[in-house]
Amino acid sequence: MALRDQLRVMVVDDMSTSRGLIIQALDAMGVRQVSYAADGQAALAGIAKSPVHLVISDYNMPGMDGLHLLHALRSDAKTKGVGFILITGRADKEIIDTGRKFGMNNFIKKPFATQDLRTCIEAVVGRL
Repeated sequence: MALRDQLRVMVVDDMSTSRGLIIQALDAMGVRQVSYAADGQAALAGIAKSPVHLVISDYNMPGMDGLHLLHALRSDAKTKGVGFILITGRADKEIIDTGRKFGMNNFIKKPFATQDLRTCIEAVVGRL
């Protein structure tokens, strides 16, 4: 069974259009077990109920941004090993450095091509 058939992914983005584009790209890669949340708090609640292997999160969200979500995941023994990819329109050095300090596995800049997202994901979880 291919990794893409087993991989459980949570997409976190407050903008439904962005969420849809990420989910569409995952579907094109054959990744079918995809859940989503509109913010960091909802993502944490969803992951507590149904664990995932990988979180793909937007950086800029109201309430709990992507870096705070990452920090919360890394601070919990149950979720500290979850793969984390940050998607941002602003790939500032400060954001990326903070993400790395918190244990971010990879990042990708918006807008992205499906193949670039695939490469980004495969660098974290292995070949799909």
